[in-house]
Amino acid sequence: MIISSPASTHEAALTLLLRQGECSAAELAAQLAISVQVMRRHLRSLEEKGFVEASPQTLGRGRPSNRWRLTSAGRGHFPDGSEHFALGLLQSLSQSLSSNEVQALLYNQAERQANSYRLLIGAGALGHRLEKLVELRRKEGYVADCEAEPGGRSWMLQEYHCSVLRVAEAFPVICDQELQLMRHTFPDCAVERVHWKLEGGHACGFRLEPLS
Repeated sequence: MIISSPASTHEAALTLLLRQGECSAAELAAQLAISVQVMRRHLRSLEEKGFVEASPQTLGRGRPSNRWRLTSAGRGHFPDGSEHFALGLLQSLSQSLSSNEVQALLYNQAERQANSYRLLIGAGALGHRLEKLVELRRKEGYVADCEAEPGGRSWMLQEYHCSVLRVAEAFPVICDQELQLMRHTFPDCAVERVHWKLEGGHACGFRLEPLS
C-alpha cells in the first residue's frame, strides 16, 4: 500500500482499526509499509484528535505493548448516512404505533430490500452472490467484507461500520430487521448472527451455510 500524505495515512490507519478491531503500531506499520516510528507519530496525532485510544498489553517479559483501537469519535468519523431522519421517523412511529406494529413495518421493509438485493446479486455460487452484496453494502455506507470459513462449507459476512448504528443503538429492533434481511436475501442458507456491535463486538458478523 502506497501512502502519499499524512492525511491518507490517517485514513488508512482508521480503516484498518475499523476492520480489525485493534492493532499494535508494528502491525499497522507492516500493513501500511511504513516504519514503526512513523506509525507511532500518526497514532499519537490521531489520539490527540480523539479518534483512537491505546491500552497496554504485556506479552511475556519486557515493556508492555500498546494495542490501538477506535474511540466512538473515530467510528463517527465514517459516514452515517441519514440516521437523523430515520431516528426521528422511528421515534414518531413508536409514539403512535405498538412495538409489534413497528416491528412488523421493519420486517416488511427488510423483505422488500431483500427482494431488491436478490435481483441485483442474481443466481450463482454463494461466494459470488456475497461478493456482489458486499459491493452493494459498501455503496450504502457500510464497511463490509466476506470470506469462506475453513472447510469451505460456510461463509462469514462482516460489517465493520454500520451506516445506521446510531439508529440501532436507540432501536435495537433494527438489528433484528438486519438479520431478517440477510435471511430473506439468502433463503437457500442458514443465516446466524455471530458478532454484534451492540454487544461490544467490533463488527456485526453473519455466518451463512447452504441448506442443501
